[in-house]
Amino acid sequence: MSAAVVAFGAVSALGRLEAAVLPGQLGARAASAVRHDPELEAAGLTKPFAARVPNLALEPGADRAATLLAIAADQLMERLAVRMPDFRRRRLAIALGTSGGGMPSFVQAIARLDAGQPLDRELARRCPYFGPMDALVSRLGADLEVSTQVLAACASSTFAIGQALLWLDTGAADLVIAGGYDALCPFIASGFECLGATCQAPAPFRAGRAGLALGEGAALLALARDEAPTCGAVLGFGASSDALHVTAPDRTGSGLVRAARAALGDAGVLATEIGLVSAHGTGTPYNDAAEAQALGDLFGEHAPAVVVHAFKGSVGHALGAAGALETLAALAALEQGVAPATAGQGEVDPLLTARLVEQSEPCAARTCLKLSSAFGGANAALVVASELGRARSVEPRGVQLAFLGEPVLQASGADLAGRVLTDPMKLGRMDGLSSLAVAAAVGVHGRVAMTERTLLVVGTAVATLEIDADFERRRRRRGPEPRRFPATSPNLCAGECTIALGHSGPSFSVGASPAAAIEALLVAHDWIASGRVDTAIVIAAEHIGDTVRALWAAGEWPLPAHGSVAAMLTAAGPGSALSRARLASDLSDALASGGALGPEAPGWPSFRRAARQTI
Repeated sequence: MSAAVVAFGAVSALGRLEAAVLPGQLGARAASAVRHDPELEAAGLTKPFAARVPNLALEPGADRAATLLAIAADQLMERLAVRMPDFRRRRLAIALGTSGGGMPSFVQAIARLDAGQPLDRELARRCPYFGPMDALVSRLGADLEVSTQVLAACASSTFAIGQALLWLDTGAADLVIAGGYDALCPFIASGFECLGATCQAPAPFRAGRAGLALGEGAALLALARDEAPTCGAVLGFGASSDALHVTAPDRTGSGLVRAARAALGDAGVLATEIGLVSAHGTGTPYNDAAEAQALGDLFGEHAPAVVVHAFKGSVGHALGAAGALETLAALAALEQGVAPATAGQGEVDPLLTARLVEQSEPCAARTCLKLSSAFGGANAALVVASELGRARSVEPRGVQLAFLGEPVLQASGADLAGRVLTDPMKLGRMDGLSSLAVAAAVGVHGRVAMTERTLLVVGTAVATLEIDADFERRRRRRGPEPRRFPATSPNLCAGECTIALGHSGPSFSVGASPAAAIEALLVAHDWIASGRVDTAIVIAAEHIGDTVRALWAAGEWPLPAHGSVAAMLTAAGPGSALSRARLASDLSDALASGGALGPEAPGWPSFRRAARQTI
């Protein structure tokens, strides 16, 4: 079932609301908000260029990421109050995506800890990846049917919009607020620079491109089933995993092609009906080459009739906000009848057989394909259009617990040697969270056949905070280390699982609250119930150390149990379905208790209790 976009809120380096996602005026070259950034220069970056939101007034003690998200949320609620005055009384859900979450506050907290200063409760609660989302839920002041925060790095908000479509398809909610956010931060910017991924002037799909420039922002879309669209529609969603490398894309682009074809199939749209592609288009040499290859394979002879738009050339790479900002820019282009120009100059890469326009020109396209890729080899795609597509209904399928694994309390590369497909040379360098997740996945692997229609999802509230603390402390002492930065992405553990198992189906992490472990069970349940996948490996994993202990104590949450566990879910046979209502109730109870379900600690103990109670 296609979903109408009934309202949106957005902020980027280009401006706010419509200005934030402006695809460009007819006949004009693409504007770029990438500038020299004094804060990044002061932090020691050698390429201090970024697309920063100007004139952002931060209240004392406010988190930058949470502030950006609040701006988009206030815009959205103001428009919803006009378009749908009773929206708070509807069956409401939220699906957000982020790459860094409360990272600006986390960096402040690490500085305080290292200086021997106490952490106050408010700062501690802003620090986790779910900190800004928690503030958003409070700001909305509405009861939620369900919520999730997708931690899929650069593809996060594209996954979040797909999750919204899934919930609307199955009737889990009537109105879903979906999108993403991220803020510029020296921690993240230095990480991308040390990987050699940044440059002064991004030029996506140009032969002489040299890298990306980071951006920031937030974008939220209100999606509904039975409403007339005011900003276009989302028709379909697809996802896949490369299962090859934690940072580099599959050079063939085959994973991205699978995600795109899944989205087209979901929308009931042929590739030849696509006139515009909103590309991931980072401007890095390998990403653009892989995406160009994917577009050539996907469109074939139709490729020259397709215009490619890489919005990151204008607003920078806004990470968790990128997919949502780019989706809104694509919808604006369709509405205005514009084929947008992409920022950058020079010869177009000969690998790109689709069109890259120098100046915006008239365009009759009514349907667009949106593509996203991320660390961990995650790919996601959306089909968006100026009008609603064919109506369809989904009868939710039953879901059953096929197998529940044993807890993994410690794991290392040596423990996994000979049991996974990962290069043995890389096992010894695998981070602690990924080792725990992979060990748990191995414990259930083989219980049910895995295919491209198997989901792999990791629920983690703490995520990579211990790894982040180590990276930040080393960065301050002697500069960022390239080999350590990828592991600061909470999606890396899911990506390492796909590589270890040779799994090409959808994969991502989730963590909307301290109850992330049970959140993952409910998300996996709903993916199977919707018919988008047939099986799911669901993992609860938490990596606990001194930094997390200090944060959780100051934040007054019960400490999660260190370790991991995995479960295998499948479509149910007669009479064997898990109770979704019970899972939702367990999640609600855990949310009220700081992540703990009954007497069990948050993390894998509460995960096991929830899985067993739903039998």
